[in-house]
Amino acid sequence: MKTPGPIALLATMMLQPSAAGTAQNTVFSAKVEMVRVDALVTERENGPAVVGLGPSDFEVYDNGVLQQVDLVSFDEVPLNVILTLDMSDSVAGERLDHLRTAGAALIAALKNEDQAGLVTFSQGVGLGAPLTHDAGRVERAIENAAASGDTALVDGTYAAITLGESDAGRALIIVFSDGVDTASWLSADAVLTAAKRSDAVVYAVSAPSRLKPEFLREVTSLTGGRLFEVEKTAALGEIFVRVLEEFRRRYLVSYTPRGVEKGGWHRLEVRVKGRRSSVKARPGYLAGNSP
Repeated sequence: MKTPGPIALLATMMLQPSAAGTAQNTVFSAKVEMVRVDALVTERENGPAVVGLGPSDFEVYDNGVLQQVDLVSFDEVPLNVILTLDMSDSVAGERLDHLRTAGAALIAALKNEDQAGLVTFSQGVGLGAPLTHDAGRVERAIENAAASGDTALVDGTYAAITLGESDAGRALIIVFSDGVDTASWLSADAVLTAAKRSDAVVYAVSAPSRLKPEFLREVTSLTGGRLFEVEKTAALGEIFVRVLEEFRRRYLVSYTPRGVEKGGWHRLEVRVKGRRSSVKARPGYLAGNSP
């Protein structure tokens, strides 16, 4: 399942406030032919990853109906990694230095076949670098990013999801923010709806703020990712690389829905047969034209 629209949608909705302002009531549509679920299998909660599983080892329930698993891939599909960085004025100084160092560490950990991109957000959203195999281009964009203005966290997250799914590969979105949204045109509900339709997995890192990062908590939960709440930004590089390594250990489980309605919210449950294990995956997906 893909969020609709190519990079042109990113440009018109995110970079032009007049267009983005009309997106509050947008209904996203998708034709479900095959469902892809990124699943992290560990021996126990937060334990070591389980490797070597195949299609016959998985059970997937779609709205309670057992499905036929068609394909399971493990660390084979190239990644589209989108760094999505808060560049509001509160990030200036030491935090910005930490972000630059962390971004460089993440880019250095990518494989040749992976792509990376950069989305920044402050009072608006910027496309620092499109998806590219050119690691140097993304590193330069991170180095040149400057902090100022307010925080359009919701808009930035939507732009990242759209960009991550604009090319073949598995989309990993890593969002960093040190504050709550103060400037977005899109509503949080509209972006959470888009996330429900998307194959992208969102991980987020939140620095201390006077309010809890509820939007980041929701979007990471809906996509099967994880939220890290940190006291200091000095460890961002370690966290970014840890997220990438964890994502590589996830299985990509694919199936064609059978015996269920085509539209609406589909509750998902992913299990591993005959093994005590913990499976982390998105809780469901939204299909068809349902809002």
